[in-house]
Amino acid sequence: MTADPDKSAWPEADALLAALSPAMVGLMDELSDVMFCAKDADGRYVIVNEVFVRRTSERSRRQVVGRRARDLFVPQLAERYEAQDAEVLRTGRPLRGELELIRRLGGTPGWFLTSKLPVHDDAGRAVGIVSLSQDLRSGDADDTTMDAMGRLRAAVEGALDEGHVLSVAELADAAGCTSAVLDRRVRRVFGLSPRQLVLRVRVDRAAHLLTSTATPLADVAVAAGFYDQPSFTRTFARLTGETPSSFRRRSRHTGTR
Repeated sequence: MTADPDKSAWPEADALLAALSPAMVGLMDELSDVMFCAKDADGRYVIVNEVFVRRTSERSRRQVVGRRARDLFVPQLAERYEAQDAEVLRTGRPLRGELELIRRLGGTPGWFLTSKLPVHDDAGRAVGIVSLSQDLRSGDADDTTMDAMGRLRAAVEGALDEGHVLSVAELADAAGCTSAVLDRRVRRVFGLSPRQLVLRVRVDRAAHLLTSTATPLADVAVAAGFYDQPSFTRTFARLTGETPSSFRRRSRHTGTR
């Protein structure tokens, strides 16, 4: 995988390319469920893999390279991506394991786990970032593990029905294992920590209610285990890049259920 030679001919792109390992970049197209991109310090895409291209409305890398998030994604998502990038570049600290509910091409929501790392040149200057977003779909696992995970999710949903959010200890009891074993199993199947899985179930429930019912936002918040509507709105917006009301409006506009 190489950058488009016509569109990468700007100094910031050249600096970033020089700091990246060609072997590492070449492997990115071998990933079937992981988006990869490299952006220069000004937010322009220098390298993207095919999985990334499929997440946009474009058809080729040539149409993506040289553009910014605001040119390719809805404003709410673009603003979040740019805020993440700015924080990584400002602090020099990686972003790891950020759980995100993102609409795939065509409007279908999907869970992703995103990590971003700053890239420095030989002089120690930040010349851009690299980013990976993993599509979180259940992978292969043995029957015992999948059975435990089924019980676990059912327990989380059942507790929400009763207005209770399960603790990690209660999760382990529900899955019939220790907390350490639970952590390994959940990460193996979902790529998440147990706490992240609980949050995913809660936001999944909220998203379902927002897109398939006219339930008031305050009641959606309670059904998803949030203390009040403001805390629900903050958490939902952090994970999805949209407020609950915006998520509902856009779902109705696209006809997604």
